Amino acid sequence: MMNNLISAILQVMLFSVIPFIWWLCTARKKQPFLTWIGLQKPIIVHKGRYAMYIVLSIFTMLIPSFALVFFYIDRSLLAANQFAGLGAAAVIPALFYAIIQTGLSEELLFRGFLLKRLMKIFDFQGANLLQSIIFGCVHGAMLWSVLPLHVILLVVLTTALAGYVMGWVNERIAGGSIVTSWSIHSIVNFIAACLYMFKF
Repeated sequence: MMNNLISAILQVMLFSVIPFIWWLCTARKKQPFLTWIGLQKPIIVHKGRYAMYIVLSIFTMLIPSFALVFFYIDRSLLAANQFAGLGAAAVIPALFYAIIQTGLSEELLFRGFLLKRLMKIFDFQGANLLQSIIFGCVHGAMLWSVLPLHVILLVVLTTALAGYVMGWVNERIAGGSIVTSWSIHSIVNFIAACLYMFKF
């Protein structure tokens, strides 16, 4: 369990290096780092609509991802496989993995840093599309040597869709806070880990 926590913290630190250096060089005097990167309380105007978008986002991410895993990808290749068959003993390590290691680190880098910087150059739709494609390509690249090209393209597309949805929810529903996408990302990854833990 301690190894999972250390690994999760190290990944967050690693994914935060470039954003932090960028902030030091460009925005240190303008606003605090956490605000600059969007790690702040979401601005929620309509609580019911906000909750509905979170639930819809989770399903939008789960359905194509699980279809992809079910039909095309050897489950042993995925990160959640580390919890396979461990049952309830893996709940705490899976939470570290889902909330800190993948959820927080990826949201800091892609929606907190990349999307917000791209929005300074492009309009929101273009910036969100570009960050989501990069997000998808990074996930596809991790499986490049073990999957055929058509499956990698499906991984890129499904992950890019997830990245686009999370970027849209943050900027259009949560007032620029990455806490919303962090929550969605964490829930989806924890559900995936649970499916491995309990051998579904």
